[in-house]
Amino acid sequence: MSAKEVTQERRMLKLKHVATLVGARAESRPEGSPYVGLENIQSRTGKLLSVQGLEGDEFADGTSTVNLFEPGDVLFGKLRPYLAKAWVATFAGACTTEALVLRPKDCIRSDYLCRSLLAPDFIREVDTATFGSKMPRADWADIGNIEIYVPPLGEQAEIERDLATQAGHISALIDAKQSLMDLLAEKRCSLIANAVTRGLNPGARMRESGIDWLGEVPAHWGESRIAWMFTERDERGRPDLPLLEVSIHGGVRVREFSSERIEQTAADPNTYKVALQGDICFNKMRMWQGAVGTVPQDGLVSPDYVVAEPVRQLNSSYYGRVLQTPQFSAEAGRRSHGIVWDRLRLYWEEFRDMVVPIPPLAEQDLIVAAINNAEAQIEALSSATKASMTLLEERRAALIAHLVSKAKNAD
Repeated sequence: MSAKEVTQERRMLKLKHVATLVGARAESRPEGSPYVGLENIQSRTGKLLSVQGLEGDEFADGTSTVNLFEPGDVLFGKLRPYLAKAWVATFAGACTTEALVLRPKDCIRSDYLCRSLLAPDFIREVDTATFGSKMPRADWADIGNIEIYVPPLGEQAEIERDLATQAGHISALIDAKQSLMDLLAEKRCSLIANAVTRGLNPGARMRESGIDWLGEVPAHWGESRIAWMFTERDERGRPDLPLLEVSIHGGVRVREFSSERIEQTAADPNTYKVALQGDICFNKMRMWQGAVGTVPQDGLVSPDYVVAEPVRQLNSSYYGRVLQTPQFSAEAGRRSHGIVWDRLRLYWEEFRDMVVPIPPLAEQDLIVAAINNAEAQIEALSSATKASMTLLEERRAALIAHLVSKAKNAD
């Protein structure tokens, strides 16, 4: 073996030989100490998105035990490692026990170590060593034995400078595209809310509706209590129908099952409520968050949902949109019952007393068509933006992999 080959062999070092696993823990977060969960670390970038508050929050992992870290330590997410979450600590604090706390030895810089942990080849190797199908985790015994390339410290600094410049440009482009995605989501929400409460004619004469959540409406519209437009449907015993669910952002849709996610209650479909196409259905516990929509096809829904059947001629899709507006959701929250905010429930008795606008039926149809058309355009732009973001993320990952291994390949 040549001297050159020996040098290269010595530079390929196991992770446990260049970083020490910090075992410092506490039974609870030290008072006044910031807390970092995996959700606070951005995938693949090494960025910290946020820090959980210093007073009164529950830990994201649902436990009281925390790992402790110091400035310069590197946190690496061992839960679902394919998400590639690593961060160089810039302050002392506590973190989830699902993050390994690694303290670099004298031969490696913290920033270079973090970049190495984010390299696609390293992530793939960690991912092959995970256990658990639903929430895969990796163990330090396996992670610590993975080799990384460790050039001289001066070379590490040069690599980090290159990455900070080149990857920084790519990250800025990704951030700009994410801002566009956020603006498109806001535009969609605003467009729907304006269309269903103000109509499509910006020059229409307006009047006060007298309804706090609704405000002004076109002068030719009416208003009505929901009780005059819908009645509660509480039908059971149709086991032949598919199962439906209501989501906060997706409305009502057919429930998808996997081999790992089978509801126990699904074994007895006779406990489920019947919801027919054109009905309105909402989750009592999540109505204040917008978990409501128009039923797209006949099916079965959870017995904890409310199903409302139209009793007059109307466009159910229009009213599904009305009930999803932030204004209506806020009113639903005000009328809901419960002590804890995230467990508030809206029952039929309160729902039926709420007031909604009544545009002419033909106008309801036009509003729904206009919303569907605008959503299709927004979705097309969003899809194109997502695709370009994916390409940029792949380019950034390839750049990191190339620069981290550049010196190794040059030997």
